Amino acid sequence: MHIDPASCLPSDLDRAVLVGRVWRGAPIDGPSVVVVRGGEAFDITASAPTTSDLFDRDDVAAFARGAQGESLGPVQALLDASATGEPGASPRLLAPCDVQAIKACGVTFAVSLLERVIEEQAGGDPARAAEIRASLHELIGSDLAQIKPGSMAALRLKDELKRRGAWSQYMEVGIGEDAEVFTKSQPMSAVGFGADVGLYPSSAWNNPEPEIVLAVNSAGQAVGATLGNDVNLRDIEGRSALLLGKAKDNNGSCAIGPFVRLFDGDFTLDAVRAASVSLRIAGEDGFVLEGVSHMREISRDPLDLVAQTCGAHHQYPDGFMLFLGTMFSPIKDRDAQGGGFTHHLGDVVTIATPALGALVNTVRLSTEIAPWRFGVRALYRNLLKRGIAM
Repeated sequence: MHIDPASCLPSDLDRAVLVGRVWRGAPIDGPSVVVVRGGEAFDITASAPTTSDLFDRDDVAAFARGAQGESLGPVQALLDASATGEPGASPRLLAPCDVQAIKACGVTFAVSLLERVIEEQAGGDPARAAEIRASLHELIGSDLAQIKPGSMAALRLKDELKRRGAWSQYMEVGIGEDAEVFTKSQPMSAVGFGADVGLYPSSAWNNPEPEIVLAVNSAGQAVGATLGNDVNLRDIEGRSALLLGKAKDNNGSCAIGPFVRLFDGDFTLDAVRAASVSLRIAGEDGFVLEGVSHMREISRDPLDLVAQTCGAHHQYPDGFMLFLGTMFSPIKDRDAQGGGFTHHLGDVVTIATPALGALVNTVRLSTEIAPWRFGVRALYRNLLKRGIAM
């Protein structure tokens, strides 16, 4: 993977407060919490054993700016080492979350809503997608972004679509009152910058889903943001929404990183609301797909999605990471005219926005990448061995 590490960091690195996790080799042989200051990474695990602990601090941004720790050298060197993709490399970046739940919101953008309906009506068959896409655009148009979910206009559209026999369970969560919030992956299972992402071997129609991911603490407060790839198997979910777990949660199917940028005076939730996110897919076959999408087109505000995830109805004592939904569903033909897009093994996927940097991963099979072995119990055993109190 040939990348420029500098391009994967925030454009205003000198002002950004970044939190991440790094795998360190012997004698530590485990993950460390790091902060980035002045272009240098510092291991602060002794005072913040997990990012969950760090995000629960009232003064999280101020603490991260001043916390003492061991220097791990320039952050660009750390990114460069991580870009090799070698699972045994040390030090290397991990996903910047640990014991938090990993949740995701679906169909929060009009384009993804239409693509989900297409998947459903195609029954997982990509050959039917172009025809269904054209008929749906003719029936309801492609600009649903102006319709507020749960509004009277949304209810009128719902009634009309039902009358025409075009209603879908994806329409229900796309323009209805309740958002789709599902468990994307397990705590400690997400992969980070430079790692391989995994496709279930039987999937023949799949794509990356570039998203902004909020870091939310145990009090339900969004404390920062990062980038994510919600690897998506369109054929499996298209066969049945009840196969969502099989389509969404596999080895390496969730990538997050490179760092969580904490909210402060220079970076606020409004910056997330105004962000543009780019996607680039570069294949070993010479195929290149590029696109840009805009958070301003989201149908539900990020804080509404947080409130629908947690509150009096559901608590997360370790906090959670929340994918805000994909803004971009690649449909460019790749293998045959009208066949749309699907991954090839070896694709390099880059998801980027200036304030957060870039998340870069290579596509492999979930059965052939490094198996997930280091879970929550292993984390606590490792911290105990290092004499770090929890």
